[in-house]
Amino acid sequence: MTPIGEIFLVDDEAEIRQACQQTFELEGYAIRTFSSALAVLPHIDPDWLGVVISDVKMPGMDGLMLLKKIHEIAPELPVIILTGHGDVPMALEAIRSGAYDFLEKPAPPEYLIDVARRALDARRLALENQNLQEQLATKTGLENRILGTSPQICQLRTTVAGLAAINVDVLLVGETGAGKELTARSLHECGNRSAGKFVALNCGAIPANLVESELFGHEKGAFTHAVNRRIGKIELAQGGTLFLDEVESMPMDVQVKLLRTLQERVVERVGSNQTIPVDFRVIAASKIGLHKAVREGTFREDLFYRLNVARIVIPPLRDRADDVPLLLEHFMKVMAERFHTSVPELDQETLLRLQQYPWPGNVRELRNVAQQLVLGLPIDLATEEIAVSSISLPAEAASLDELVEDYEKNVIIEALARNNGKIEKTAQYLGIPRKRLYLRMQKYGVQK
Repeated sequence: MTPIGEIFLVDDEAEIRQACQQTFELEGYAIRTFSSALAVLPHIDPDWLGVVISDVKMPGMDGLMLLKKIHEIAPELPVIILTGHGDVPMALEAIRSGAYDFLEKPAPPEYLIDVARRALDARRLALENQNLQEQLATKTGLENRILGTSPQICQLRTTVAGLAAINVDVLLVGETGAGKELTARSLHECGNRSAGKFVALNCGAIPANLVESELFGHEKGAFTHAVNRRIGKIELAQGGTLFLDEVESMPMDVQVKLLRTLQERVVERVGSNQTIPVDFRVIAASKIGLHKAVREGTFREDLFYRLNVARIVIPPLRDRADDVPLLLEHFMKVMAERFHTSVPELDQETLLRLQQYPWPGNVRELRNVAQQLVLGLPIDLATEEIAVSSISLPAEAASLDELVEDYEKNVIIEALARNNGKIEKTAQYLGIPRKRLYLRMQKYGVQK
């Protein structure tokens, strides 16, 4: 088999077999001819990279029955039907039965080659997607990334596995805390760009006048305080993935520039006229349906359609209450390991109340609850407070002072990581003076 694929031609007329064979061989295709449907069937394989071209009217098994038999073996294998002028209704029936296309005999050689080429491309893409999804299922462990057994989460994993293997931009829609960034990272890490960087930008957390510089970068002297050249997030994502969270918050003037970048895959730093080619994938996320933002005039319609190539809706936690116990157990194990304690045992009444809770903060809120449970604190929910008395704490738990100190240390570590080790930004993020942050870091032996 050649790298571009193989063609099986089935026709009971020797002259047609010979003519087609010469046509395809002159174009560099590998082709095998068969005089009957029964002769070709033993050579059909579910993983075969190839296309079948078959006449309709043949002695014994006709082309329509051959099509049915082939799809029983390989459901997605392209079959092209050749038909005489009077057999067009039969050919249309073949199309309804799953044939890739049909051609009237004698088919122009260039048209026959073009249809076969497109069918081979479709077959190659289908096999590549199939292989990548099998690899994702066996090697990447999406079940360990996107947790849950509900039908919604099973469908989400299937969708992520399929899209991770395809180099298309993706729009994620979901409520705050539902898992948009986790889904974006899964798409990146399970795809063919996993060796590149995953670069995240929260468009809603950056002042409007700084979004353009953060995204596109700037040259020295481009504006006041631009004392050095800055590489933007798009350039940093070269060969990898750019994740734009809360994309609906992006200023309109930046949306225009982003649209050009996505269309042409080039970036132009602020203060520069030079265009720089970039190869990156965009995963945008919004907590609202962008249709609404387009209607309200706060989001460009052309940018919406450019981002909305593939769309994933992430289900809120309240719609998959059966996943709450599994997620809670997972997060409690993570927190218990972090704080060097044991996983508390919850009574059935508490578990039931947590399953019935609407979780306005989604998985993020549940994660916080798991942390409160491990620390032995009352569960602070948006609509109620569940007292600690309903929780069975392990006898070997550490003292409250030790737990609080471990908690404070880990909060500081996470805040430093989130702010790239910058003391000023970390202090602002935590809402404490820099001096207090330094003293806490010294106390816990934390290095920036």
